[in-house]
Amino acid sequence: MRLAAVDLGATSGRVMAGTVGTTGRRRLDLEEVRRFPNGGVRVAAGAGSTLHWDVLGLYREVLRGIQEAGDLAGIGIDSWAVDYGLLDARGALLGNPVHYRDARTDGVAERVHRTIPARELFSVTGLQELPFNTLYQLVSEGDRLAAAETMLLIPDLLSYWLTGSVGAERTNASTTQLYDVRSRTWAAGLAERAGIPARLLPPLREPGDRVGVLRPELADELGAGAVPVVAVGSHDTASAVVAVPAASGENFAYISSGTWSLVGLELPEPELGDAALAANFTNESGVDGTIRFLRNVMGLWVLTETVRTWAAHGQHVDLAEVLAEAAAAPALSAVVDIDAPEFLPPGDMPARLAAACRRTGQRPPETRGGLVRCIVDSLALAYRRAVRQAAELTGRTVDVVHVVGGGTRNELLCQLTADACGVPVLAGPVEAAALGNVLVQARALGADLPDLAAMRRLVRETQPLKRYEPSGGDWAAAEARLTRFRDEPAEVRA
Repeated sequence: MRLAAVDLGATSGRVMAGTVGTTGRRRLDLEEVRRFPNGGVRVAAGAGSTLHWDVLGLYREVLRGIQEAGDLAGIGIDSWAVDYGLLDARGALLGNPVHYRDARTDGVAERVHRTIPARELFSVTGLQELPFNTLYQLVSEGDRLAAAETMLLIPDLLSYWLTGSVGAERTNASTTQLYDVRSRTWAAGLAERAGIPARLLPPLREPGDRVGVLRPELADELGAGAVPVVAVGSHDTASAVVAVPAASGENFAYISSGTWSLVGLELPEPELGDAALAANFTNESGVDGTIRFLRNVMGLWVLTETVRTWAAHGQHVDLAEVLAEAAAAPALSAVVDIDAPEFLPPGDMPARLAAACRRTGQRPPETRGGLVRCIVDSLALAYRRAVRQAAELTGRTVDVVHVVGGGTRNELLCQLTADACGVPVLAGPVEAAALGNVLVQARALGADLPDLAAMRRLVRETQPLKRYEPSGGDWAAAEARLTRFRDEPAEVRA
């Protein structure tokens, strides 16, 4: 069967056509039908400005991709988490969705915690504290919530426009900090205490549920017929984890590596202890009732924003060349806390990295290759920390790290991750989110893929993978360098 996987990332989107066959010659193929850029659009608002998503532009590209994909048995949509659109009582969108990197949530978490302590929030939702969590975004809406009838996360908003059906797919709902991770329902009482009307929370869907079919006028316009739209793991990481090619019984950690890096373990139940809260881990719902116990690590955003800054200053940048220069640069000569708040917003990333090096008593890299080496070393160090913490918090052993997503193309980062974690890295597939999207659709539409083990076996049998063995490096000393700085009182650092 031929299926369209709409896979939307923070910097680009794509419509992929997947072909799945589970009888006779087992088959799992992906074809890129349409790729398009994505990103924030800053719009003046009074004395300041707001960073929005161009959601109508995304919808237009999705429609074009569906049309170009040809004869389809199904459509599924996944995207980044936390962001949403508000609909009024007529179902009309109340303005463009705001980008999670917008500054409107600055200080909102502290305000919410006066009413709902962080410990209570974590015990209910299991969510990592991040300033852009949906809860904090909704609180920052203020009076605008009075005009809203429903909140739809980005994949659910696009599915609504395709089918007219309102709902919230569970894996993405679990990232909002408004979802009770144990009862698997909306935490409506918590929402009301934060000032968020419970009416905004739409009915929940399972991955694999049929959302509906293309609206008749849309089916005619696209020449697509009444194609079913299927709820997949609509948080892109949930779909990516479906396509982690782990063998049954394997003690694995995963890194879904892209603009963000999601680093963690797959668990049967949430981990809600004080140590998990202190380590800022998150418990998000996965496909088939699993829990994605993970940390958000800043990811390749720091590298792409560095390259963007150089290009904005008129420098020609070939990423392959600067990565080769980075591979030749001295290892671990400068490392930074890649998760520090200053690396979150857009801006002059090279200047921020240099400032972070100076604050920690390190000499900032003087070449582009040196600066990129600083970024990838720091990322690998963050991966090491997250993998080890996840194992310690759950009492589990990690024998292999699976890296999936666009970061698998970065061979230097994959090798450094093996070195830093001290275990083999198995890299691939690249388009893990789209593959997971297709696999969940295929099962819902009748393919012989009864469980995650069967889906992952098909990935292992059909997708190219590359293994990296650890080759050493003094990662413990580099981590101690950063830890010492974080633990020193400010007056000692000064």
